[in-house]
Amino acid sequence: MAHIVILGAGTGGMPAAYEMREALGKEHDVTLINANEYFQFVPSNPWVAVGWRTRDDITFPIRPYVERKGINFIAGTVTEIDPEANKLTLDNNDTVSYDYLVIITGPRLAFEEVEGSGPHGGYTHSICTVDHAEMAYEAYKKFLEDPGHVIVGAMPFASCFGPAYEFAMILDTDLRKRKMRDKVPMTFVTSEPYIGHLGLGGVGDSKGLLESEMRNRHINWITNAKTVKVEDGKMFVEEYNDAGEKVKDHELEFKFNMMLPAFKGVDAVANVEGLCNPRGFVLIDDKQRNPKYPNIYSAGVCVAIPPVEATPVPTGAPKTGYMIESMVSAIVHNIQEELAGQEPSHKGTWNAVCLADMGDTGAAFVALPQIPPRNVNWFAKGKWVHMAKIAFEKYFIRKMKKGTSEPLYEKYIFKALGIERVEK
Repeated sequence: MAHIVILGAGTGGMPAAYEMREALGKEHDVTLINANEYFQFVPSNPWVAVGWRTRDDITFPIRPYVERKGINFIAGTVTEIDPEANKLTLDNNDTVSYDYLVIITGPRLAFEEVEGSGPHGGYTHSICTVDHAEMAYEAYKKFLEDPGHVIVGAMPFASCFGPAYEFAMILDTDLRKRKMRDKVPMTFVTSEPYIGHLGLGGVGDSKGLLESEMRNRHINWITNAKTVKVEDGKMFVEEYNDAGEKVKDHELEFKFNMMLPAFKGVDAVANVEGLCNPRGFVLIDDKQRNPKYPNIYSAGVCVAIPPVEATPVPTGAPKTGYMIESMVSAIVHNIQEELAGQEPSHKGTWNAVCLADMGDTGAAFVALPQIPPRNVNWFAKGKWVHMAKIAFEKYFIRKMKKGTSEPLYEKYIFKALGIERVEK
């Protein structure tokens, strides 16, 4: 009997537990460990931050759904990983032994890298967790009583830029519905070298389409922006040119803001020598295994993927839903092969597919593969994307409650977009 432990129960970890349980016989144990008792559908957080969704709309308790599928569940934080002993230590000093460890924790939000940032003791808001989105909404309600300049964007070493664009345009839409948009100047501050870069070097005409959308919505922007400090009501930003030379210092006053922070690996994972790169992201081979510890697999935001290109201000490469789904499936099949005495043969993909809501419209992009040159390089916008994002939310939450491992992207989204799966 083998014990497979999955660390993290987010949009990658919970599907991984279901797929692992479905693929393996009853003679093997599957345990899911998560810091919280609840699942949260992170893509809906921009809606929570303007009051379009509540916590109850996008969260539910994990335990009853996974346990009825024969999956063990532990709510707790892993404080130490001992890969030599194949053992985890939890924050209550309990230990868990494993034969295979699958790390799908997501990132640690590195607010400490910019002085004065973060919702806990700092002056910036985040939509990276449902707790942070709720805090942003409380601040937004106060802001509506005394509106002023808003800043939205992403700090250096952020690696998922879509939610920043989503939130800026959802905020614009909400303010227009309230007939308050004329009272709120907005500036988009991003470490990307240009609007629509998205950490991907652009996709299709993302630069032109997103610049046009920002102009139509009267959102100003600063690119190649290094946020260096935040004070109460003021953000300090250095602007660089394409040669990496500082060209301007900005002191931007604000009444409300949302800035995506830098991402790093979670501490317990980052502290394991030989497991991660310098920023704490898990090193993997093309089979999703760590080269030093081959019984440790990893997928999602916490894996080490090189930037698509060098940028004057550091930007990371995003790990989108289809990529995570593909990585998870590869891990499940590879562990299944190992348990059968075979060599792992499955590979994940670095293809990127994204649906981004813009409040009353939306943008979709497909980059196959993620790193250019690409076989498919497509970007489009329209109201249908807004509706598709809502449908995606409802479907995914229902899928997690039902406990199915059905491949969402290949079964539905790829067919809807009229494209075929293209390997890495």
